[in-house]
Amino acid sequence: MPESKKRKFVIPHTYAIIFSIILLMAAATYLIPAGEYEREEVNGREVVVDGSYHSVEQDPVSIFEIFKSIPLGMEKGATIIFYIFLVGGAFGAIQATGAIDAGINKLVRKLGNNEKLLIPVVMFVFSILGFTTGMAEESIIFVPIGIAIARALGYDAIVGTAMISLGAASGFIGGMMNPFTVGVAQGIAEIPIFSGFLFRSVVYVFILTAAMFYVMRYASKVKQDRANSVMYDLELELPAEDPDSIKDSGPFTKRHILVLLTLGSGIAINMYGVLNWGWFLNELAASFIMIGLISGIIGGLGINKTFASYVDGMKLVAFGALIVGFARTILVVMENGVIIDTVIHSLVGVISELPATLTVLGMFLFQVVLNFFIPSGSGQAATTMPLMVPLADLLGMERQIAVLAFQYGDAISNSAIPTSAALMGYLAVAGIPYDRWLKFIWKLVLIWIGIAAIGLVVAVAIGVS
Repeated sequence: MPESKKRKFVIPHTYAIIFSIILLMAAATYLIPAGEYEREEVNGREVVVDGSYHSVEQDPVSIFEIFKSIPLGMEKGATIIFYIFLVGGAFGAIQATGAIDAGINKLVRKLGNNEKLLIPVVMFVFSILGFTTGMAEESIIFVPIGIAIARALGYDAIVGTAMISLGAASGFIGGMMNPFTVGVAQGIAEIPIFSGFLFRSVVYVFILTAAMFYVMRYASKVKQDRANSVMYDLELELPAEDPDSIKDSGPFTKRHILVLLTLGSGIAINMYGVLNWGWFLNELAASFIMIGLISGIIGGLGINKTFASYVDGMKLVAFGALIVGFARTILVVMENGVIIDTVIHSLVGVISELPATLTVLGMFLFQVVLNFFIPSGSGQAATTMPLMVPLADLLGMERQIAVLAFQYGDAISNSAIPTSAALMGYLAVAGIPYDRWLKFIWKLVLIWIGIAAIGLVVAVAIGVS
């Protein structure tokens, strides 16, 4: 009798995973009672009115509405989707000039045996941008450069993406001067903006250090044996660069220098625009269209080849760009079924029943769960802080503690949840399937959660205000 072959478990396609979540949320609209909080505008922000939750008529999502929600999700995620396409196109043109490859080869030769220093240095720089400007989607533009450098050093796309995204994420979690999370939450809680700076700085050091060691350890394993890469089978056709062989690569020409100067100047202008002119995705996308066109022309591509390279660049990010809208569908289904506020109300009810010493951890875990459904930091602050602040007051807890619980709960899971537009943007540009990234990141997320939980317990003990 022939031996039966064991079926090998196949990880579902990324779109299949997200579609399964969409179906689950659609089913939930039949089971979870519909309800809403009243909301009011305070200082230009819409906030939840505490104690205003009330039931409304059940409005379950039908089968046709499930599929109708997908184009609606695409529409709501359009700004980020087209941003990814346009940035991908710009980098397609820049990449076609050969300037990035030539520049990276020169950098690798300069690094010599100090290449490992690149990872912590890059992560530290991006962490500063994370805790000062709340950088998230804006750092997507740097991912192709990070990946190119990582591959030239014998690493994989995960390392290149992690250097950028986890550096920015570490700063975002630290949040000392993050206007989109800490600033908004403290404003709603009516405590001094950016107070608690010292305590947040201490936690930030632990968060960033953990991320640096985590990425460096993974990079070292990939360097020793490429089979250790979670992207191994996908990168088999992309042989690691040998730094010694790079010496024989093409020359680093004046055209290359001009292209890199254009790219560097454009990125500097973008950062200045974010900090001083209120630039966001539309302005950044427009800037990169210009950067790509100028780079293509001075790089010697000509008009036709420049636009052909734009299209090639867009093709490379199509898989991940569209997944942003697909993931946004999850929230559309929950909004249409009127169950988001019910989920919030139920979680708040559970937290209020916990012993006082565990309440802060309950608040934290509540925010971690809620971040899946409301991945916008400022949106989550406006939704939950009006509920968390009265709860903190009733329990005799400092309002700063409620802000900390929100801040860490909102930020940490952004590096893992499929509803995070920033994460999906990173993966889109990098060409990394979501399941591969999750395989890489889940342990670090647990480490971060542990650090934040300890920090919150300490904050309660010392009475951070």
